Amino acid sequence: MYFQNPLSFLLRAAQIYPDKLAITHPHVKHPVFYTYGVWSQRIQNLAYALIEAGIKPGDRVAIIAPNSPMIADAHHGVLAARAVICPINTRLTVPEVSYILEHSGAKLVIVDYEYTHLVRDAKVPVVVSNDTGRAGDPYEDFLDRGRRFSRERGWAGLEWEPNENAASALCYTSGTTGRPKGVITTLRGSYLAALANAYETRMTYDSVYLWILPMFHACGWTFPWAITLAFATQITLRTVDPSQLWYHFLNSGVSHYCAAPTVQISIVNAPEAKQVPRPITAIIAGSAPTARLIGDLELKGITPVHVYGLTCTYGPFMKSFPQPTWKDMSLKDRARHLARQGHSFLTASPVRVVYQPADGEEPDAAAELVDVPKDGKTAGEIVVRGNLAMVEYFRDPEATRKAFQGGYFHSGDVAVVHPDGYVAIRDRSKDIIISGGENASSVLIEQELAAHPDVLEVSVVARPHPKWGERAMAFVILKTHSVAKWQGRHDEFEGELKRFSKGRMPGFACPEWVRVVDELPKTSTGKIQKVVLRKMVAKL
Repeated sequence: MYFQNPLSFLLRAAQIYPDKLAITHPHVKHPVFYTYGVWSQRIQNLAYALIEAGIKPGDRVAIIAPNSPMIADAHHGVLAARAVICPINTRLTVPEVSYILEHSGAKLVIVDYEYTHLVRDAKVPVVVSNDTGRAGDPYEDFLDRGRRFSRERGWAGLEWEPNENAASALCYTSGTTGRPKGVITTLRGSYLAALANAYETRMTYDSVYLWILPMFHACGWTFPWAITLAFATQITLRTVDPSQLWYHFLNSGVSHYCAAPTVQISIVNAPEAKQVPRPITAIIAGSAPTARLIGDLELKGITPVHVYGLTCTYGPFMKSFPQPTWKDMSLKDRARHLARQGHSFLTASPVRVVYQPADGEEPDAAAELVDVPKDGKTAGEIVVRGNLAMVEYFRDPEATRKAFQGGYFHSGDVAVVHPDGYVAIRDRSKDIIISGGENASSVLIEQELAAHPDVLEVSVVARPHPKWGERAMAFVILKTHSVAKWQGRHDEFEGELKRFSKGRMPGFACPEWVRVVDELPKTSTGKIQKVVLRKMVAKL
């Protein structure tokens, strides 16, 4: 019987193309370059080392690292030891990391040298990686112990997990509304999500994937496995530096990368930005790309692919599939279509948008879910089930029960369905601005404000209003060349942006307040943290 396990992609690549470059890590003191043959041996050593260290099937192994060979190793080696990988965000605080280590029950931690302070209170064994790839590095010594322990039994000496529905990963959500929740995903789901990612982004043997999205974020949206499935090459960078990114865009044959719109904005506005020598596919998630961003990317030879998903859905599971007729549209109209979340991936069940309970009503677990009409107007909630939905929130049956009302995972994202069947998000339910009884989407307001020629980036949240209940407040970063233009005149810019918005939006959606800022609070993946902005607004 064939079991769906993403580890099989690596072994297949090593068997068919052992001399193909698998992974390169260039911008460090000791750069490393591994072929699939060599890399698979290192991963095999890691699996044996974990087993020698006492890791049993189903045990959680925590990983804390930036994008580097070690965390790439772990996405395969931990599974090869029949354990569960638990990647942890490097931007968390010591108490947050301590909570995750305790809640996950991790039996061992592998940590990058820059983040050892996060595990100073760890009560389990800790292996440190100095990211050198050389003897004397504690992580390299750990791998060497695994090699010796294997007694040259090779992959044949490693027993594969016989249950494809066993857990593969335990990823923690951001915890912006309380303690972070642990999301359990499976070997089978990871296999199918990686398959869909490779297919939907057209990743092949000739592809070169540049790591911008952190691998610790939802297991890098399963791209660690999608890359090996495609026999592609991956480049790991410890930090996101636009000058480094452009070096690789121009010189390393990069064909794919993933990044949120905020990161994409920094890319197209970098001094090094120019036409790329090879077409690049930019997988965009986190929020919808604006018309200006789409145009800027395309001028550079970068094709935006807008996807949608959550940690609870293995990362992306929907895509805005371009239609042949779109190429004849204006940039504005094409961007409007591309900004929609679209349809489900190859291996995902068809997405649904269903009516939500009325305000103040508790969801009825026994009630049948009813789909909203395909009118592009009636708002509902995106729900999903099947291959690309998580199994459960770890050690939290009540949260799991609430998340799966009616047998579907409830995303919390408010959306409409257009007559052509394309789903389009209107907002997270908590980000909808209710003004004078009208619902205003912060996403749509941001899309319109981003069209102003002086706006580099914008985020909109609700602010209490004495008459209307709530109105929109916009936080704006000005374009570099516009900073001097509005220096000392931010109040005039506020008036200018308000006038601009009145010609594009109904009055209840126009921003009542505008604040020019130097930066916006963001997550490790470049997603704007509206919860931080709402806290700022609460103090005004």
